[in-house]
Amino acid sequence: MKNIAVVTTSRADYGIYLPILRRIKSDATLRLRLIAGGTHLSQEHGLTIKAIEEDGFEINDRIDVFESDDSPQGIAISIGQSVVEFSKVFAREIPDILVVVGDRYEMLAAALAALPFKIPVAHIHGGEITRGAIDDALRHSMTKLSHLHFVATDSYARRVVQLGEEPWRVTVSGAPSLDILDTIDLLPKPGIERLLGFSLSRAPVLVTFHPVTLEYEQTEWQLSNLFNALEEQSESVIFTAPNADTTGRKVSVMMKEYVGKHPRSRFVENLGTQAYFSLMNMASLMVGNSSSGIIEAPSFKLPVVNIGTRQQGRVRARNIIDVGYTTIEIKNGIKMASSPAWRRGLQGMENPYKKPGAAETVVQVLRSTELDERLIVKRFHDLGVIEESCSMAEIVS
Repeated sequence: MKNIAVVTTSRADYGIYLPILRRIKSDATLRLRLIAGGTHLSQEHGLTIKAIEEDGFEINDRIDVFESDDSPQGIAISIGQSVVEFSKVFAREIPDILVVVGDRYEMLAAALAALPFKIPVAHIHGGEITRGAIDDALRHSMTKLSHLHFVATDSYARRVVQLGEEPWRVTVSGAPSLDILDTIDLLPKPGIERLLGFSLSRAPVLVTFHPVTLEYEQTEWQLSNLFNALEEQSESVIFTAPNADTTGRKVSVMMKEYVGKHPRSRFVENLGTQAYFSLMNMASLMVGNSSSGIIEAPSFKLPVVNIGTRQQGRVRARNIIDVGYTTIEIKNGIKMASSPAWRRGLQGMENPYKKPGAAETVVQVLRSTELDERLIVKRFHDLGVIEESCSMAEIVS
């Protein structure tokens, strides 16, 4: 049996993993080893490790280094401590393959700790770009530390190869999280109302806003402008909690203060996959800067007002309206997204991240990949032959 270790550090990546975890667990040739850390172990963030256990998964290792300090120094300390703790996990038992996802600093720590152990790393959602966040540097660094790549689109596959990865290592799987939509039972309106604790006479506005980590000094200004733009909304407004990034706590505090002054709004720490998708299914529109607006929302034909730079560079469906940070820009985006004529244009829209059986594609590759020197010893794949005598000026020209 292959020992497949999977690292999960937040509710967001767990939703991506879920269909993969189920297939690994049911595969007689694979053994699942689940390593949980980050906000999963934080009471402040809803102690979401309980949801994993309720889904029937055993937590084999826990990496409890979540810092209460979300300053740049605090984040840097968390990265260093996480590398140390992951190294201890691997020293106890070396997995055959380590699976990581996305662009979180906790994931980078796991991949970095795996390097001296010669553990093959499989990376999901590489090749993407988010210009407004440090996630870009983290994601591309993880690509270079990884041995297998599962990307969502052809354009992301080309970018991974452009980073020097051998094409045979790259699989266009699509986004695994979208597999859930084929089987999940979405909650009806009364179920959502019970969860939120109040009735919804009209479809609500879903707000998902995370810190823009390359602009963290502007967090208060950005969020204040968003609140100003929401003042004229007659619908209920549902805020979801931000990621544990630099100034993440400031975002949570400001959202809770807004909710305290607006009775028809709610702040939800953790919805869970079923409830979150159910809310996306019934929402009138989505406002913020979350990747879920880019990747999952198109499957619901949900209009998304995407604010600022955090998601710049990602492949988009036509449900996305990109706006700047000013109040007037956000208001105009909401007005456009609320237009019946514009909404009619979303009919028949396909999600560019959706491929049938994405999770099974990932698991099939994990199952069939030979654990040999070819996998471990990476070779840089040059896109073209460059003469060693060429100067830098000649190369860039």
